[in-house]
Amino acid sequence: MFLPKRGAAADLIVIGASEEITGVYAEPARNEIRGMQLAVDQINKAGGVLSRQVKLVIEDNANNPGTAVEKARKLIQVDKINALIGTVNSANSQATSNVCLEATIPFVDTGGHTDSVTGQQCHWTSFRTCHSTWMETHATGYSIANKLGKKWYYLAPDYAFGHSLLDGYKDIEKKLGVTVVGEDLAPLGTTDFSAYLTKVLNAKPDVLIIMQQGQDLINCLKQANSLGLLKRIAVAGPQGEIENFWSLPKEARVGYWGFEWYYKSALVTGKNKAAADFIKTYTDLYKQPPTARSVFGYVTAQQLAAAITKAKSTDAVKVSQALSGEHFQGLWQGDAYYRDVDHQLIWPMWFGQVRGDGAGGDEWNIFEVVDSQPGDKVEKPADDQKAVCKLNYPA
Repeated sequence: MFLPKRGAAADLIVIGASEEITGVYAEPARNEIRGMQLAVDQINKAGGVLSRQVKLVIEDNANNPGTAVEKARKLIQVDKINALIGTVNSANSQATSNVCLEATIPFVDTGGHTDSVTGQQCHWTSFRTCHSTWMETHATGYSIANKLGKKWYYLAPDYAFGHSLLDGYKDIEKKLGVTVVGEDLAPLGTTDFSAYLTKVLNAKPDVLIIMQQGQDLINCLKQANSLGLLKRIAVAGPQGEIENFWSLPKEARVGYWGFEWYYKSALVTGKNKAAADFIKTYTDLYKQPPTARSVFGYVTAQQLAAAITKAKSTDAVKVSQALSGEHFQGLWQGDAYYRDVDHQLIWPMWFGQVRGDGAGGDEWNIFEVVDSQPGDKVEKPADDQKAVCKLNYPA
């Protein structure tokens, strides 16, 4: 007879979600939650998992690693969750990953990109759905150099995510013949970027590579536009989240960016009925199309449920082994899998240009995808990861 883990109600599978509901990442966090909830609702409508309904319990980690630890422990100890998903802030992702290892709870990082989660600080209990920073920089760096020039200025957020992005770009500088004319780290939550942007104007790079996200990116681009920088210097970045650009005035919607998923890409829609159904259902429900963040939440919840079903258990070791290496059809052309050596999801990255107005009669359609890269071509080789990622499953 199946016995629920950690005192969970016999008729429920309980999944905790930790998200940055307040703070500079509130909007991407909201869309991750929307994706999670849609997946859970569909799973329950189809009969649940192991003949049990799934309950999603959501906590606000307030974009703070200390709070993320507190909320993870609350979900584990009070709500008796069977697994935990979520996070946008990379520092929160790593902190949550560490708590889940201590408690032997499966954790799937939906949206924190820093390499350490599936690198030097990887754990057998933890997985990641979004791309690593290494994947983002290596999928975009070559296109930036070829399209915009090789004289670069870096502007990055001063925490784990920004540091990892800088490491990724620096890995390819020599290969591309890039000259770096400036580098600045701005604290997370910076509201005034004028001092940094003035330095950029004086340095006269071919391209300013902006690595900020959320409200920080919005503030940065608005101020760059006010200073006239956007008309004088090309801008680009490893990660162009459509939530940010929807919030910008049309004149500040500029540059070339990496995209982790895009609802109008032929590589997404194509002949993939699951993707088409997801886009329609999500758009009908929320009155706007899904974003990459929506996909992170949806795919994570779906694949976690599939792993529990395959394992026929909520036991952490069995669920982890069921999720690891399992290929599945993603919401894009081709399959995907959480790589067994480091638990990183291997799937494509896209690259393209943002535009001021929507296209094709769709006000939301403001990206023009020009290139894509397969996941296994832009992530570190599996053999290299074996040297840094020691999953150390229990004996």
